[in-house]
Amino acid sequence: FEPDSPAYTIPIVIRLTGHLDLDALYTAIGDVMARHEILRTIYPQVDGEPTQVVLPAGDTLPPMIVTSIDEPELDTTITEFMTTVFDVTAEVPFRVRLFELGHTEWVLAVAIHHISGDGSSLTPLARDMMTAYEARLHGEPPSWSPLQIQYADYAVWQHTVLGSEDNPHSLLRTQIDYWTHQLADLPARLELPTDRPRPPVQSYAGANTPITIDAELHTRLEQVARAHNTTLFMVFHAALAATLARLANTDDIAIGTPYAGRGEPELDDLIGMFVNTLVLRTHITPGMSFTQLLDHVRNTDLAAFGHADVPFERLVQELNPVRTHAHHPLFQVMLAFQNLTTTDFELPRSEERRVGTECRS
Repeated sequence: FEPDSPAYTIPIVIRLTGHLDLDALYTAIGDVMARHEILRTIYPQVDGEPTQVVLPAGDTLPPMIVTSIDEPELDTTITEFMTTVFDVTAEVPFRVRLFELGHTEWVLAVAIHHISGDGSSLTPLARDMMTAYEARLHGEPPSWSPLQIQYADYAVWQHTVLGSEDNPHSLLRTQIDYWTHQLADLPARLELPTDRPRPPVQSYAGANTPITIDAELHTRLEQVARAHNTTLFMVFHAALAATLARLANTDDIAIGTPYAGRGEPELDDLIGMFVNTLVLRTHITPGMSFTQLLDHVRNTDLAAFGHADVPFERLVQELNPVRTHAHHPLFQVMLAFQNLTTTDFELPRSEERRVGTECRS
């Protein structure tokens, strides 16, 4: 739907200091792409429908361009690399570029299209890259255990489990019915006060406003969560819903949230897009205490997590809200609780210093 938008690119940028074997690195990248079919899958249209085609491992390794560059030019060049869009109908959703700042100073830039990866994919990607690189330094192929399944196997399994929406007893029909009821008469958008009109086409231009929660406040928030049999996420969700309700002067708040979607251990080692988007709708009544709101949020969130298998895109089709390029359908505020484990990327004979990583997951 948005072939010209770089918003679906996951950028990973890592600074490496020390000796780097370029041949070993390039071969290791090929090893990772051979291991994970999703990194060499394209989606051409067949009879008007996108269809996945897994390309042979030996035919898909993109060139690793090595560019000598001066430090002042680095940010601009990396931004240009990361904002170059993917054509997922014809090219693999995975690119690598290496920047040389000196004989022992490098910056490794990796771009992954979101169709093939999510935040939880960064751990197996980094681990497999390090394993393959170390093996190739010794002239050997990586000795990892074969993956039990590939992403295509998961996709087939998901279709089987969900069943047909024409079957009133299928999981898909049951969950669609839940969301149809839960999101009935949802306001088209959250009318927050703004300092300028909303543009007719969203630009994805944004900014960061950091807020630090100190250790003492964090401890108290955890105490609130335990006292009310909720999670820290639910406490934040309740606080955000209350804040948005006051700012927008409304009692009906819809907040989106990403759901990891990796419930089976076989998925832990896979690179792939498993994340689904859920819509958490909260009704806030006048005079409601925060404790009452937290109880309501807990019930809402648990019910949503229990009906998390319907792909968000399918839900939008079913609910059919008014389409516009100005804002996101069903919700315009997202709460992304980034509690993923961090992964250190360190290649033998080099030291890693992360320049920046980001994943909209």
